Amino acid sequence: MCCVLKYKAGQSQHLLIHPEKIKLWKTDIHTHSSQKMGGYLPRAQRGSLPNCATHQHVWKDNSRYLLNGSFGERDDLIPDTLQKEKLLWSTCLSSAVHKQIEAEQQLLYDELDKVNPCLREPQELFAPRWPIEFLIMPFILFILFFLKCLLSEWVPPQPEYFYQPTGDEKVPEIVGEEKGTVVYQLDSEGSYFTSSRVGGKRGSIKELAVTLQGPEDNTLLFESRFESGNLQKAVRVDTYEYELTLRTDLYTNKHTQWFYFRVQNTRKDATYRFTIINLLKPKSLYTVGMKPLMYSQLDANIHNIGWRREGSEIKYYKNNTDDGQQPFYCLTWTIQFPHDHDTCFFAHFYPYTYTNLQCYLLSVANNPMQSRFCKLRTLCRSLAGNTVYLLTITNPSQTPQEAAAKKAVVLSARVHPGESNGSWVMKGFLDFILSNSPDAQLLRDIFVFKVIPMLNPDGVIVGNYRCSLAGRDLNRHYKTVLKETFPCIWYTRNMIKRLLEEREVLLYCDFHGHSRKNNIFLYGCNNNNRKYWLHERVFPLMLSKNAPDKFSFHSCNFKVQKCKEGTGRVVMWRMGILNSYTVESTFGGSTLGSKRDTHFTIEDLKSLGYHVCDTLLDFCDPDQTKFTQCLAELKALLQQEIHKKFNELGQDMDLERSWSDISLSDIESSTSGSDSSLSDGLPVHLLNIADELNQKKKALKKKKKKPLQTRKQRNEQYQKNNLMQELKLTEETPERAGYASTLQKQPTFLKNSENSHSSTVKNEKPRLNEVVFLFDSLVKNAIANSHPYQSVLLRAREN
Repeated sequence: MCCVLKYKAGQSQHLLIHPEKIKLWKTDIHTHSSQKMGGYLPRAQRGSLPNCATHQHVWKDNSRYLLNGSFGERDDLIPDTLQKEKLLWSTCLSSAVHKQIEAEQQLLYDELDKVNPCLREPQELFAPRWPIEFLIMPFILFILFFLKCLLSEWVPPQPEYFYQPTGDEKVPEIVGEEKGTVVYQLDSEGSYFTSSRVGGKRGSIKELAVTLQGPEDNTLLFESRFESGNLQKAVRVDTYEYELTLRTDLYTNKHTQWFYFRVQNTRKDATYRFTIINLLKPKSLYTVGMKPLMYSQLDANIHNIGWRREGSEIKYYKNNTDDGQQPFYCLTWTIQFPHDHDTCFFAHFYPYTYTNLQCYLLSVANNPMQSRFCKLRTLCRSLAGNTVYLLTITNPSQTPQEAAAKKAVVLSARVHPGESNGSWVMKGFLDFILSNSPDAQLLRDIFVFKVIPMLNPDGVIVGNYRCSLAGRDLNRHYKTVLKETFPCIWYTRNMIKRLLEEREVLLYCDFHGHSRKNNIFLYGCNNNNRKYWLHERVFPLMLSKNAPDKFSFHSCNFKVQKCKEGTGRVVMWRMGILNSYTVESTFGGSTLGSKRDTHFTIEDLKSLGYHVCDTLLDFCDPDQTKFTQCLAELKALLQQEIHKKFNELGQDMDLERSWSDISLSDIESSTSGSDSSLSDGLPVHLLNIADELNQKKKALKKKKKKPLQTRKQRNEQYQKNNLMQELKLTEETPERAGYASTLQKQPTFLKNSENSHSSTVKNEKPRLNEVVFLFDSLVKNAIANSHPYQSVLLRAREN
């Protein structure tokens, strides 16, 4: 086990702590010095804090712990950021493993250990890169390491039931900073992403929390400048009541859902109320009993308790403050903290950060058994320069024929950074597939697994809910050609494209989270090939049978909507992967079986990763009994659904012969996935360039048009344009057949008219006598046939 410590000692320092150092710090991780907090903390807490000046020589004199920072002369020895990152990688691994990795750099080994010089071994597993305008808290990351790595997977001993609304929940009136007191506020960021660096913005940390005036000051101290944190502003509106504003996804003004922040200076016997005032979704699981998550640092130290569901008087409602823009929604809840002077965290769901992933991957890389069949490579770098990891998992094959016969399975997660439940499902899958279980070994024998555990590391690091640093939803851009702007998606699609050229891809699963529906379910794609009719529904039906208290087959949907054409699920399906799915795990819990009305724990989500493996074995069983039974059950279910639809429409139909010919899309409603249409289009940092190009195009078009030089020429051209439009109308309108037939008897005039038009455009010298003669003929014919446009022609003749 190892962790990243970022601590301020005059300047920002980024350190790697090894297991032998953890014992020295474990009892003190819940405290901050009074200088760090900008105010008063109890003497007992101040006295127990490690002194930075005392311990500085430990870090300064030992290069093992150096990751990145400013250490005077030592920093001059490592001027390049990448060199600093490489130093971490070299010190994290044993010398034997490191030598092996050095030999494998720049190489990619396939299941036959054949070298393919495509991808390379990652050079480091730590040091996330932040946008340069982000000024992050150094010391907080040390606290968060323990929060996530020591107790993040703690399972509550009892089921955590949904909150049962009473109908008497208070709906707080929004006060705002005009009547309240701002106790925390982040500066606004730039309009689009420019560059990044390890550790974010340079400079000393500015304290954003208020300064405590003494031991009796009970103001809460807020903070969110840490990995995956998200809180823009906190306003104190009463003694124990706070209004909170979430930061929108970086470089956008949308997508507020994920929250993750810290509070300090708590009081045990008080009832606090928090109200988030700028949520954007009209519907939420908070309306049906979902509770926020809380983590107490003292409970973690004393009782080994991790994240747990807490909160009373939970209410989700529309914000009545009308500012003429998009409507906002509020989430309010009350809480009683378990301890005085505690450090607590609140989150929308169990956090899983980029650092969590890197700790996990480091353990895999250091495991001599797992590293034999799991190859860790760099797929690409994100927009900010963070590594996007690709795992290739398969047992070595004995012959080329055996290797070529293996089918592939592709799994990915965290394309939406605020859906951390996808990472916990992915971790459950990896735990099982990398284990010594006979079933896991069998799966590795028959499949090649391509796994991308975190598609959007930039969004995860900065605490976004849905977008990347391009300000766009990556799961709407799988058809992109902008490799530099959407590298994670472009390289993923390209990797799968190459994989399809080598072997059949049996299954594609992209793990997501869902904020409006309970249970776990998936979205697939209806197959139009009659040979494989309903086959895409067999895997999810099997999964529902293997996890009946978590997975709901009836919540699955297989309709392909036009607005979802750019999603990974649809693009991979169109590339030829029949079983292409978006797996949605709720932020709430289950309404099924033994887990009915209870929140999902981390263990529940991890178990789904195991069930995916178990279902894959059932799906590919040489004995096709289960497959055939599921297919028959699906046909019966579909026939019932078609009967139901026709009954709702009040129609009768003989389904004995024709029911199987009905389009499946016609009987399915649209999916209830999030609308990211506002996040489509060009990335934010290219919008200005696009606007400039459009303006240049318009200017060029205007230059090409040569204006007529005299009023006489303009009048003549106007009259002739009207004439040609009239001729076109008479030819196209059946009711004017008589008038048109009269005109058709005069081909000479039409020919002259065409010649006149072309000569005017080319030489700007109209043939006036032909125009007058044509008008006279048209007027006579119009009067003779009582044409409705005769008055128009008469006025034109007079002019």
